[in-house]
Amino acid sequence: MDAAALRQMQAPIKERYKTDPKTAMITLKAKGSTDSEGIACKVETGRAIAMAGLHPATGGSGLELCSGDMLLEALVACAGVTLKSVATAIEVPLKTGNVYAEGDLDFRGTLGVDKETPVGFAEIRLRFDVDTDAPQDKLDLLLKLTERYCVVYQTIKNGPKVSVSMQRM
Repeated sequence: MDAAALRQMQAPIKERYKTDPKTAMITLKAKGSTDSEGIACKVETGRAIAMAGLHPATGGSGLELCSGDMLLEALVACAGVTLKSVATAIEVPLKTGNVYAEGDLDFRGTLGVDKETPVGFAEIRLRFDVDTDAPQDKLDLLLKLTERYCVVYQTIKNGPKVSVSMQRM
């Protein structure tokens, strides 16, 4: 897909969002089931079923997916798609590219070993390795716009309002 085709495809969508901003607000949903054996959560992805469980650092077998890894995978997927979309839009030819995300967390927090240790990632790093002949100013713009438009990156970076509830089934 070239820049013109991308703009043509997205133009009516962007126009609809400009004229009716409410149509741009979409709720993405995920569902998991704890009905399985062991300490795991079966996640319905819409494409397949992913079995999430404890990370080996917390006593898990390593056979199930770690939700921390899934968070990083979602970041990589979103950042990669956004990078390609933006590169197409601003006409930066990418010969090839890789996206890497890594995050540091101290499992003492999630295991309650040390009440002062925070639960969750202390730091997440996202890196793009690209093979392109584009000049540095275009790469700088590509990175800036990829950061700006990557939904998962912006969500992690800005920490949206989150609510939690529980009800009987």
